[in-house]
Amino acid sequence: MLFKYKAIDSQGGSKEGEIDASSRDMAISGLQRRGLVIISIKDEKESKSIFQISFFDKVSNKDIVILSRQIATLFEAQVSALKTFSMLAANTENKLLGKKLSEISDDLQAGVSISGALAKHPDVFSNFYVNMVKVGEETGKLNQTFLHLAEYLDRQYSLTSKTRNALIYPVFVIITFFVVMTLMFVVVIPKLSSIILDSGQTVPFYTQVVIFISNIFVHYGFLALIFVVLLGIWVWRLSTTEKGKQYLDSLKLSLPAVGNLYTKLYLSRITDNLNTMLGSGVPIIRSIDITAEVVGSRVYKELLVEVADGVKSGLALSVAFEKHKKEIPGILVQMVQVGEETGSMGTILKTLTDFYKREVDDAIDTLVGLIEPVMIVVLGLGVGILLVSVLGPIYNMAGGIS
Repeated sequence: MLFKYKAIDSQGGSKEGEIDASSRDMAISGLQRRGLVIISIKDEKESKSIFQISFFDKVSNKDIVILSRQIATLFEAQVSALKTFSMLAANTENKLLGKKLSEISDDLQAGVSISGALAKHPDVFSNFYVNMVKVGEETGKLNQTFLHLAEYLDRQYSLTSKTRNALIYPVFVIITFFVVMTLMFVVVIPKLSSIILDSGQTVPFYTQVVIFISNIFVHYGFLALIFVVLLGIWVWRLSTTEKGKQYLDSLKLSLPAVGNLYTKLYLSRITDNLNTMLGSGVPIIRSIDITAEVVGSRVYKELLVEVADGVKSGLALSVAFEKHKKEIPGILVQMVQVGEETGSMGTILKTLTDFYKREVDDAIDTLVGLIEPVMIVVLGLGVGILLVSVLGPIYNMAGGIS
């Protein structure tokens, strides 16, 4: 349960914040142990009205990248963890992140470890992030850990953003295509078809087909719109179930061109995660388990869970990967095997990460370069066929009149 409090610290300064406790008495005891004199404390649910809740507050990956670099810099300057998080909480522009950092600062003052305080906010700090910080605490290299985290998150943010942005253009072109074709069938074709039908001349078969489709759009278009809306709702509800997410992730990987792009993106995440965690001293099984949680695909998550089970039973990582030839390419298995035999797993994983990052970049460039001319040609042909179908008879009619 979350409690909101107002208190005075040992220096006489006012302090506001929130504390997570099982009861009001436990919250009061926790605050008093921090040396605070409580002015007021109440359940946060009681203190917030529905109008005060912002549905747009969000901590982005970019915010976490910047935060990690700031923490690394302050730790390098020998600033204490408590002072670091207090300063960042007071100066961050993101209100939600500032609130989270303030709570972390309170937990640190109460004696909680940094990783333990971060773990209380899984919506902001992933399991991967928390475990990396825990390793940094154990090795005494927190500044390097946060720097590595910033670089890792920056790579992932850049790669994911580029992939997402690359897919925006094809979607925009496809939507434009359907909008133009719909306008042609609903607005242009009916006006021209009335001229053709009123002329009494014989209408070619292909023109009849176009007029028929136009009539369907005009008289039953609302049914198609309802169908599209219901289909969207069905897909949305499907995406909220575990089975539905599994199906959609599998479908995403099986799509032509796009599936290849996503496959390389997930392989890049897997090798980058493993490289970062193994290089920081995280045990291999734990590294695989955490990677499964953050890879972003149910297909690869299940695969990594099976790989972890195989490694637990005594298999080499390359052998465990080799059992999934459909999702894991042979080159990755062979490279991992070389890393195991030579003891240079870190170098091999970094090489694979760079390789798949380049592959993703090339796949994006190929996809965009392919879709643009194809959609332009398809759009031109579609509009051209429609116009020829209706303008041809009109020209014939004009020729007959002359």
